Amino acid sequence: MTRIGDSTLDVYPLNLGGNTFGWTSDADTSFAVLDDFVAAGGNFIDTSDSYMASIPGNTGGESETILGQWFSKAGRREDVVLATKVSRHPEFLGLAPDNIARAAEASLRRLQTDRIDLYYAHYDDPDVPLGETLGAFDALVKAGKVRYLGISNYSPERIAEWMAIAEANGFAKPVALQPHYSLVAREPFEAQLRPLAEKHSLGVMPYWALASGFLTGKYRTQEDVDAAARSKIVDRYFSTEGLAVVDVLADIAEAHEVAIATVAIAWTRQQPTIVAPIVSARIPDQLGALLASVDLTLSATELERLDTVSAEVTAVGG
Repeated sequence: MTRIGDSTLDVYPLNLGGNTFGWTSDADTSFAVLDDFVAAGGNFIDTSDSYMASIPGNTGGESETILGQWFSKAGRREDVVLATKVSRHPEFLGLAPDNIARAAEASLRRLQTDRIDLYYAHYDDPDVPLGETLGAFDALVKAGKVRYLGISNYSPERIAEWMAIAEANGFAKPVALQPHYSLVAREPFEAQLRPLAEKHSLGVMPYWALASGFLTGKYRTQEDVDAAARSKIVDRYFSTEGLAVVDVLADIAEAHEVAIATVAIAWTRQQPTIVAPIVSARIPDQLGALLASVDLTLSATELERLDTVSAEVTAVGG
């Protein structure tokens, strides 16, 4: 277990993402993934109130609903550190104070729980004064409905402003940061966000740590990318430099007799400030390679090889 920032939350160093629940994983399959993750020692689950609103026929909150059903069925709520997010649900857009309050209540109902362990501002809302947003989050913490706060997809300038306002007003400070970060997307995190995480003791949970599957090694040609369900997302990583990263990952994976994805996640986990990379599994069989990353410690030489080859990749941003 490892601790998130200055919180009291001790978590498994792998964060299971709920962004397949209600989309590529139906309820029963999602339950099986969750059962296997917890059975393996996992206790940290990430979702959002907006998952899976973009899927035809959905309204938003499907991932939270499935999680709530699993908590009820499995009786494992007390065994899980639960993270969710606010600002993108179609009925609760933005971060106005009344919207945050209503969105949190809706999430609690869907999740069938009385508190959210880690509540993220999913995206910034420049139309609402940051002090008002922070006051609403602070009220949720004081009410016991939220234990700790997190920041996702904010600019360095806004994160610094958030911390200053929280300090000046005595508001609950965030303990977590959720940025886009992987071997093929190292910036702007390393240069701009990691220094803030270090300064403010923010535990980092990077998303897209496998670059939407590119760092599993299954996309070696443009034809592979074009045939992918997420072709537009994967294509942003596909390049000569990106493929060189996959080649080094494959070499290291062969030496350790593990999957390429295992090495990619292990590299991410061993970076400064990283607490638990966020990973998703559509089916239980995909969990094995992800879980194996927790037990894989890359050598200084292996880390250096990956640092060197990935430094040649053009930043793809957040």
